[in-house]
Parts: sequence; structure tokens; C-alpha cells
Amino acid sequence: MTSRPVAHAGPELLATPDELAAAVADLGERVSARYPHGVVLVGVLKGSVIFLADLVRHLRVPAVVDFLAVTPYLAGSGRIRLVKDLDVDIGGRDVVLVEDIVDTGLTVSWLLAELGRRGPASLAVAAMVDKAVRRLVPVPVDFVAVSVPDVFVLGSGLDFAGRYRNVGGLFGADPVALAADPDLHVADLYDR
Repeated sequence: MTSRPVAHAGPELLATPDELAAAVADLGERVSARYPHGVVLVGVLKGSVIFLADLVRHLRVPAVVDFLAVTPYLAGSGRIRLVKDLDVDIGGRDVVLVEDIVDTGLTVSWLLAELGRRGPASLAVAAMVDKAVRRLVPVPVDFVAVSVPDVFVLGSGLDFAGRYRNVGGLFGADPVALAADPDLHVADLYDR
């Protein structure tokens, strides 16, 4: 008996590259209006890099860009650890924390507390993707490009096992199917 390939549901389009670009351009206008004298953008590595690069190109005010990295929040551990700190002093400055996705709010809550201890003049959050339906901790998300339902999101910096970050647009996918085959959507998302 010959085995047949198992059919899989393809990724669901959540936002086209053009829709996402328009949303990020709008965020750039809103951030510029709120901080007419300039802003420090703090990107959370690695997922925010593409979003931050797109956002900063739409700002009409001076911007300083810096990065930090944290260990992923692991359910049950209750721990987050800073593994790469900022190079700039944010004391007395307007700061926007730039995240690829905000879902449970646990990491953002921890980051806001950590950055808040450094005495910024103001502290806001910009998220490329907001998955508010999964929120466990209420956190302010001041600037949102795209809101999504409770789906696993790929593309525009969001990955699975290091794959799909460079796919344009945003796609919903099944994380269980991806765990079984991380390359499951390569043909779907790269060979279009």
C-alpha cells in the first residue's frame, strides 16, 4: 500500500503586505504627532526588527533606535530574563517599546516595569500585531498595526523555529502542524 501525503490546511492570510504597510505608515504618523520633539524606539529582538525598520522610516521626527532581548516567557516558570540590554540611557526621554506581537501581555508587562525603573519621560507600546483575546495581564498597547483573533501568526518578523520571518504580510497557521513539520508552509508562502 502506498502512503499518500497528508493534506494540510494552508496558512490563512491575515494582512497583505500592502495592508500592513499602510497600517505601519499610519502608526508612523501617529507616533510623530505624539512626539514632535523626537522619540527613542526600543525594539525587542528578534521579531520586532522588520516592523521597527518599517516604522522608523515613516517617522517625521528625530528617532533613536536601540534594542534589547529577553528570554521567552515560559509558561509555569514565571521568569523572564534580560539577555541584551539597551546601549542608550532612556532617562528623561520619550520611549516607545516596539514589539512584533502582544498576546498574553506577560512579557510586555515585565518590560514596561523594567524600562519604567530607568526614569523615561514617557513610555508607550507599539505592536505590529495585537492578539488581545489572549491577554492575561492588562497592558497598554498605544499603537497597533493589526489586531488578530487567537491564531498563531507568521510573517513580517514573526517566525516558527526561525522560519518565515521574511515572508511579506501576516498569516495564521496551525502551530501543532508546524511542530510536526517546521517547513510545512515553505511552498505555500515562498513559492507564490
